[in-house]
Amino acid sequence: MMRGSFVFSIAVALIMTGCAGYRIGTRSLYRNDIRTVHIPIIKSDSFRPELGVQLTEALQKEVERRTPYKIGEFATADSIMNCRLTSENKQVVGETGTDESRLLRSTMAVEVSWVDRRNIPLIETRFLPPGETTFFFSENTDFVPEAGQSIGTANQRAIERLANHIVDQMEVRW
Repeated sequence: MMRGSFVFSIAVALIMTGCAGYRIGTRSLYRNDIRTVHIPIIKSDSFRPELGVQLTEALQKEVERRTPYKIGEFATADSIMNCRLTSENKQVVGETGTDESRLLRSTMAVEVSWVDRRNIPLIETRFLPPGETTFFFSENTDFVPEAGQSIGTANQRAIERLANHIVDQMEVRW
């Protein structure tokens, strides 16, 4: 009996030490050394400057909702995420027999750079050369004006998807 409990306690101790490096919960998906992120108003190179403000708001809400990070002021934040809306366009995908637009596509592209206070990149990927700090995200959204959809609703959908993709990249790689 004594020998069985001794073997059991040794087995439990070995199992516990093997799992000592693991973290549990959503906090394990994100960096421990970062607590706050500053996201300034996103500059827009398009003719629709309001898209930068909409993307900033969506990105800040997505960071607060999905990550343990809080949005902070520039002077006190642990990290800074700079973004630029580099392009936004609308193109016809499908037409009627009389050359009227039936299906359109809205496309947006964003450059993102997330660095800490020492200017060390915090987004990691295997697809960029070492030292590269700017990442590009693009999103397409189709819409049908005849069905009551507009460029405004399509842009809002694209902005929400872009914010989602950017926050996905904030997770720590395994």
